Amino acid sequence: MRNSHIQFKYILFCLLLLVLITACVVPKTVEFKTPIDTTNKPIEEQIKQTYALKKVGVYASNEFDGARLNGFELKNDSTAILIINPENQPINKSAYYAFKVWSDNPKTFYFTFQYPEGHQHRYIPKINKENNWKIIDSMDFSEKNKIVTIRLDLDKSPTTISAQEIQSTQHVKEWYTDIAKGKEDLIRISSIGQSLKGRNLPVLDIYKGAKKKKDLIVLMTRQHPPEVTGYYAFQEFLTTIIENTELSKRFFEKYRILAFPMMNPDGVDLGHWRHNCGGVDTNRDWSMYHQPEVKQTVQFITKTLKKDKTRIVLGLDFHSTYEDVFYTNKIREKTTFPSFIDDWFKALEEKIPNYKVNEKSGNSTKPVSKGWFLYGHNAVGITYEIGDNTPQSQIKLIGKTSAQEMMKILCNH
Repeated sequence: MRNSHIQFKYILFCLLLLVLITACVVPKTVEFKTPIDTTNKPIEEQIKQTYALKKVGVYASNEFDGARLNGFELKNDSTAILIINPENQPINKSAYYAFKVWSDNPKTFYFTFQYPEGHQHRYIPKINKENNWKIIDSMDFSEKNKIVTIRLDLDKSPTTISAQEIQSTQHVKEWYTDIAKGKEDLIRISSIGQSLKGRNLPVLDIYKGAKKKKDLIVLMTRQHPPEVTGYYAFQEFLTTIIENTELSKRFFEKYRILAFPMMNPDGVDLGHWRHNCGGVDTNRDWSMYHQPEVKQTVQFITKTLKKDKTRIVLGLDFHSTYEDVFYTNKIREKTTFPSFIDDWFKALEEKIPNYKVNEKSGNSTKPVSKGWFLYGHNAVGITYEIGDNTPQSQIKLIGKTSAQEMMKILCNH
């Protein structure tokens, strides 16, 4: 009797172990021609503080999410030096900054940007006063010998100066929570896990009716913290898809969307130039998945594919760069939709007045998301880039039209 009891416990243990092993989804790694070391690298965190230049009564602060200011020094009675450093190096030459300034008494004051050797100014300053973002007036911006100086009218009310409009994790959460209101039968908000610093990694699972066996479209953004214009295109793209239109209804009869609106929450809130808190470019980690943000995204997608017996047909990763551009893979013949890219770009040029698609095509050699979609899933993968200074009206037009034309093409497939 005792032996039978021990045998029963052993069988039960084995069954439980089998369940646990099955439940733990281990995503397959994807090989790339040029591997990148994405194990953790040390970072230097900026010290959150308010800097005081008491001699002239001028102050600067980085005590808010999305800030980047590493030092503040007086140059002369009318000028201060803004010291801006990256989270670690080597790093892309995409110097990001964001800070608040004010003064004891109304005055005009000058600020000069100081970057580490090998780096220089990239982003035209955006100014936020009383919750109204605008680009700095050209008369208040000067560049001499690659050194940028700006002129501001200060008073006791803080003015925010930033490389791009600030869209912190809280701003993003407010946005996706708002668009989901009243659409609970379409949009399910959940979490796939946490970042290194414990920030939420949200996902929007979007489908109508049954979800099993519906082909998946994956959308993601904010792998690189300063790339806000790409995030704005993501917003417009997604809100267009979930509109209560006949096209949207037809689309959701066949397809399901997984949308990841905040891929690097630590980097975004800590004002990083490029990397996460592991000191790594997450868009180079789509092979071995060393970083938790990418690893948990891949695990969630892999689990979804297996559980719901589906496949990825399209992956769009929204970014920003110096100009609008679509980075595509040349390999298309054996993908889910071999003609999608050509059909999509042709439609965009027909529907958007005076618009010419800027496509740069090349098979991914480094472990980036568009290569992961291709090599890992035989899916169409595209890096959807919006220019740093593309006007909001144009971002909305491109985002809306590209979503509509994508739905039309896929609905007719």
